[in-house]
Amino acid sequence: MNETEVDTATIRVLLVDDHVLVLDGLQARLAMEPHIEIVGTANNGEQALQKASLTSPDVVIMDVSMPVLNGIEAAKRFKQELPHIRLLMLSMHDDREYILPLIRSGAGGYVLKDVSSTELIKAIETVHLGNTYFSSGASQALFHIGDGGEAAPDILSKREMAVLKHLALGYSNKEIGQTLSISVRTVETHRQNIKSKLGLHSTAGLTKYAIERKLV
Repeated sequence: MNETEVDTATIRVLLVDDHVLVLDGLQARLAMEPHIEIVGTANNGEQALQKASLTSPDVVIMDVSMPVLNGIEAAKRFKQELPHIRLLMLSMHDDREYILPLIRSGAGGYVLKDVSSTELIKAIETVHLGNTYFSSGASQALFHIGDGGEAAPDILSKREMAVLKHLALGYSNKEIGQTLSISVRTVETHRQNIKSKLGLHSTAGLTKYAIERKLV
């Protein structure tokens, strides 16, 4: 599937937040989207795991700060117990200390609560397709954390770093696949994930990033 294609299948979503008003607002807005079905709600991570096992959502939109079982611990449990379900974290926190543990725990995206509903829907669609999504505020927290504006080096996997390096050198997807012994489709997936994680949307931007970080 290329980057311009849109998945028209119904996306089953479970909403998790300990604030009733937030849940009501999300339900009301997402109910307006014909391709999104809300299969349930939960108020903490423990409830989320229980309801997810019963309703089999495609995507769980989950708050980070919750009672009983917070988002970070819940994400770890989801990865262990329900690894096929995609997680999109929704939070007011734009601190790297919140975001990185969630990424390592298997979350597919991190969106701040001040994003527009249009961006939230885009994030849901992106995560549902198996890609990663970070809102601009989350990306800034990850990649511009000091006076020097250095990026967090551990946000990309070793394979993604290798793909990025070859992209910057001008290799085609096919050439990268042959060099790294992976399929073209896998290269395309890595490429989309890199763009989402870095908040960059062009090959020129990726090349500039790689050069600035002395990858090439």
